[in-house]
Amino acid sequence: MIVRGSELDRPLELRAEVIVIGSGAGGSVIAKELTEAGRDVLVLEEGRYVRPQVYGQWRPSMTLRRMGRSGGTTAAIGVGDSPTINIQAGSCVGGSSVMTGGVCFRIPGHVHKEWVDDLGVSSLSEEAMLPFYKRVEKAIHVEEVPEHMRSRGTQLFGQGSAKMGMPLQPLKRNTKGCCGCSACNFGCPHQAKMSVDLTYLPVALAGGAKVLADHRVDRILLDGDRVVGVEGSILREPDRKPKGRFVAKAPMVVVAAGTLHTPVLLSKSKIGRRSGQVGRNVTLHPAFRIAAVFDEPIQNWKGALQSAYCQHPSEEKLIFISVMAPPSVLTAMWPGVGPAFMEKARQLGHLATFGGMVHDEPVGRIWVTPGREPLITYQMDPRDRTAMFEGIRFLAESYFEAGAKTVLMPILGTEPLQTMDDLRRIDFTRLKASSVECLSFHPLGSCQMGTDPRRAVVDPRGECFDVRGLWIADGSVFPSSVGVNTQIPVMTMATRIAFEMLETPAPRYYV
Repeated sequence: MIVRGSELDRPLELRAEVIVIGSGAGGSVIAKELTEAGRDVLVLEEGRYVRPQVYGQWRPSMTLRRMGRSGGTTAAIGVGDSPTINIQAGSCVGGSSVMTGGVCFRIPGHVHKEWVDDLGVSSLSEEAMLPFYKRVEKAIHVEEVPEHMRSRGTQLFGQGSAKMGMPLQPLKRNTKGCCGCSACNFGCPHQAKMSVDLTYLPVALAGGAKVLADHRVDRILLDGDRVVGVEGSILREPDRKPKGRFVAKAPMVVVAAGTLHTPVLLSKSKIGRRSGQVGRNVTLHPAFRIAAVFDEPIQNWKGALQSAYCQHPSEEKLIFISVMAPPSVLTAMWPGVGPAFMEKARQLGHLATFGGMVHDEPVGRIWVTPGREPLITYQMDPRDRTAMFEGIRFLAESYFEAGAKTVLMPILGTEPLQTMDDLRRIDFTRLKASSVECLSFHPLGSCQMGTDPRRAVVDPRGECFDVRGLWIADGSVFPSSVGVNTQIPVMTMATRIAFEMLETPAPRYYV
């Protein structure tokens, strides 16, 4: 049962064995796994509930307004010579899973090894996590993107990158029946992307779980060092302001509000003070893209949104992934105004794009503000700054090798490049990272997992050191950046945490 809080006349009386805060990649997994094991589960979601048949018909701008966090305007503020990074996240039943490209990577083996070596936790090894990977991939139908679904822009980039010694490899995505309309990031119009609102949540609902949309949790309730429930606000339409309060009681609570909002909730509930790490150690995978103009028609919107990638075998800092944005977004990359802008925008059908992202250091921080939304700051590590500019250079070189007549750099104040010589004349060591247009889809690490309660927020099982019965199951618990798209990593970690919870004796009482 999914209930819209905006349609309720009065608060419901809410009790459960397990409360899950958030219905995205982490929360939906917890709800499904615990419900299947016989637990009584209540999922509380701040965002709206929008049926796939509805959001699939919306324009991208409407999807952002209605289902994106802060309408797509969330950003990490760059400190010093650091880019300000736009962060895209979902705020709806299904969370960011509804608004991703569906790219599916497992956590690289070297990252698993670092976690085991640094934390001394063998349960985080690649071998130990393998059963959970397989369980998730089966549930969301992970498949390889066929080569014929690569857009023309991706094909051309592949020609150039192959000349640079880095041929393309096929991506895997959680799709079934994809027709290549390149609308994945705004809710698949054909229900071909197997996001959690189409996979995990229906299973949880069939097992008896309840999902309440428009229910924002403001505080976690404690009795000494034990969790007893939550309280919060029911949001109204259309302004999303509180129209009433609710209290939900349970002896077990799982926070899956995401890397940006889980630390806010813990801080406002006065949880996690012992370690002093709540809101720290944030990674973002800073992402950037290059656009190139070709003489031939490209029509880059024809094909899978993301279909192929390449990564230098000796470079763990960078990965390059095909990407397509809606024409309304792409045209914003053109320099100029008025007639000069319109003249360039007419070349949209000849425009190709490709992206890259950095496996970054934990330099971000989440700050609590008087309002609901946090302040996010990010001071880029010098190694990441160097890697980012190396990535931008490689993208530009690859497109010139493929025959591009113009390349547009994601660097404010730079003119379009006309030749490879123009690119070679750029001294990247003198450019400011603060001038780079960056995005992020993968924030991690604000409530890190560890073995020492003085340095970590949750233990290796996912339970908070400070509060019994309080678990965290989202990207915030990751000990580091993973360097790849985080959908599968977050769902796999949540699956592992769900099984850890099931090893804990089931609560025998309602509070």
